[in-house]
Amino acid sequence: MKLQDELPVDHRLATVYRIGAGLGGAFLVVFGILGLTGHPGFLSTDGDQVVGLSTNGALSVLSVVMGVVLIGGAVVGGNVASNVNMIVGTLFVLSGFYGLTVLGRPDANILNFRMSNILFAFIFGFVVLTFGMYGRVSSHLPLDNPYWQKRHREEQPLPSGPPAFVKILKPGPPNPFGH
Repeated sequence: MKLQDELPVDHRLATVYRIGAGLGGAFLVVFGILGLTGHPGFLSTDGDQVVGLSTNGALSVLSVVMGVVLIGGAVVGGNVASNVNMIVGTLFVLSGFYGLTVLGRPDANILNFRMSNILFAFIFGFVVLTFGMYGRVSSHLPLDNPYWQKRHREEQPLPSGPPAFVKILKPGPPNPFGH
């Protein structure tokens, strides 16, 4: 598998990266702001519930920061949005593992994670990670693929003629059934 960094500036996948980063970032900012409005303790382990997820001051601030980072990636767009999505997605998956290790240990659970937060971290992380990887991570592309051609114009000339998947119909004997 190879990460394709040579996407054209006007590539249509940039829209996918922007939408993923923008929607994810907006959700995190709203979640963080709603969490802060309840005035929870910064490292409280019995904080408020917001949209079914437990929160405290630290998790709310962290959510706002990550949301702003994702929205910033969406504003810049292109490969930057893709890279931001992949980094933030990876951080969320890792935070899900963090949540699993501190679940049931109030002294170590400084972000007030509950099982719903852990499930959210894994699902959100994989969704954002997928948005970032979409169209950039691939195995060997065929030579007649337009994306391969755009990225490797100077490497190898393509054979002339139609692509391999196009079957050229040649006139043959007339059909006896009239079709």
